[in-house]
Amino acid sequence: MDNSPRIINFSTNHSPVCLSKLDQLDHVVAIGGGHGLGRVLSALNHLGERLTGIVTTTDNGGSTGLLRVTEDCIAWGDLRNCINQLITQPSIASSMFEYRFNGDSDLAPHNLGNLMLVALDKMSVRPLDAIKLIREMLDVKSHIIPMSESPTHLVATTQDNQQIFGEIGVDSMSHMPNNLALEPQVKATPEAIEAINKAQLIIIGPGSLLTSIMPPLLMPDLRQAIADSPAKKIFIRNLIAEQSPAGRLSNKELLSWTKRTTCLELPDAILGHHAQHKISKPFYLYDIASQTSVYHDRLKLRAALTDIIETLLTQN
Repeated sequence: MDNSPRIINFSTNHSPVCLSKLDQLDHVVAIGGGHGLGRVLSALNHLGERLTGIVTTTDNGGSTGLLRVTEDCIAWGDLRNCINQLITQPSIASSMFEYRFNGDSDLAPHNLGNLMLVALDKMSVRPLDAIKLIREMLDVKSHIIPMSESPTHLVATTQDNQQIFGEIGVDSMSHMPNNLALEPQVKATPEAIEAINKAQLIIIGPGSLLTSIMPPLLMPDLRQAIADSPAKKIFIRNLIAEQSPAGRLSNKELLSWTKRTTCLELPDAILGHHAQHKISKPFYLYDIASQTSVYHDRLKLRAALTDIIETLLTQN
């Protein structure tokens, strides 16, 4: 990749703009689930078609869990949330997509966006077709890809060799599992592998380690693609300790457990929150917390990632 500054002149009335190394990347991939991945995608939304989110599809709670039982489908909730985070132009369609039913009816637990995705899935050849149709309807440029298009569940094995089935049960465990697996074992979506193969930056997290971050890494083909990729890899830590056994791990314990479970090498950088900018490789600490919510601040997150990738690419 050419690391020389890319210069764009927006009009004859403005001075040329020199893009950062992050903005020069041809493709960025972010992997995870839930609100964490949505926040990262939102922070990097300006990359448009050069950004791909690979989304965990093992959730078994709420509206998603009910639909999985009745429709034998992948978990749509995190996919819906990530698409919603990438909407830049509010519309009637986007309001419908996020509408949640209430009251005591059978529809009460459901989000209309989940129902729309399930319906489009039934009308399409594959789940990715349904996502593409929704992206077009909502004018979302970045790519959203389910980790797999086949339904699967997360299964943990406890220290006394008991099996815990499903994300809800795994997050409620009192101790870290001895083993974590997918049941059944599924293949990654081909487009997810393709996106990783062409990525120059791979971002993993933030989110629940066991139930948002680990599921995609449990697929051998996707895990191997990450291992083989020459892309810079950044892991984003949570702002606050999660309410699961992983939330009680130190940084060293978390990295050791993840490496042992996935056989993946440590990332090039680990981004965490700190009021003051500090670097103790591979830890890069920035003020990335929102002042108005419990989530990462989008603009701060973009600035931190811009700074880190500048450092990583300059070191080469």
